[in-house]
Amino acid sequence: MRIGELARRTGVSERSLRYYETQGLLASDRTPGGHRDYPEAAVDRVIRIQELYAAGLHSGRIRQLLPCMRDQDGGPSATATPRLVAELTAERDRIDGMIADLLRSRETLDEVIRTAGGDGRRTAARPAPQDGPRPRPR
Repeated sequence: MRIGELARRTGVSERSLRYYETQGLLASDRTPGGHRDYPEAAVDRVIRIQELYAAGLHSGRIRQLLPCMRDQDGGPSATATPRLVAELTAERDRIDGMIADLLRSRETLDEVIRTAGGDGRRTAARPAPQDGPRPRPR
């Protein structure tokens, strides 16, 4: 499939897909006209790359990790080294620490909101009630 189709199917920009190639995360063949041609498995690979970025991993770590994962289900293959497992365990511990910090911050904010008379659940999508009647949607 061409780069545009891969971008559409994964929701990832063509620019990002080209970046993944330069980082060694994704590979394509070339057509006689020089266009990128990706195999069907590239869809799973790009989704996996996005998940790993969302987990806070950088491209170098992802490059190390991808050969140790099956794209279809994200499960492990038998090629992970003990060193990589130790590094990934440390990365997971770092993420766990960030989650704990965020939870503490949210608890503090909830306390301040409750003390100020709010219910602690308002978000930008649900603003605080305003005084007076609201205009009706058209």
